[in-house]
Amino acid sequence: MKKLIVLYKKPDDEHKFVEYYNNTHVPLVRKVPGLLNLVVNRITGTPFGNEPDYFMIVEMHFRDEDFDKAMQSEENRAAGKDIKNFALGLVTLLIADA
Repeated sequence: MKKLIVLYKKPDDEHKFVEYYNNTHVPLVRKVPGLLNLVVNRITGTPFGNEPDYFMIVEMHFRDEDFDKAMQSEENRAAGKDIKNFALGLVTLLIADA
């Protein structure tokens, strides 16, 4: 299994970010072909009580054989372009094997 992991730093307006993410961005992401699962983790703290580096960590799960096609799809490009509408400068993308 492969995962596209998206790390979001804390936005200035958390409510606006979450509203846009849930109502606009997630529907785009769910259209990506081969997507098996979407896991959205809202970060609420750290074990040491300090400010976390990230606001949200998102995992998109794919079968190994579907990953490259999914990343090259029009649907994924649309979701990628949408990031500038709510998270410009706040996002890091990583690929992981699970």
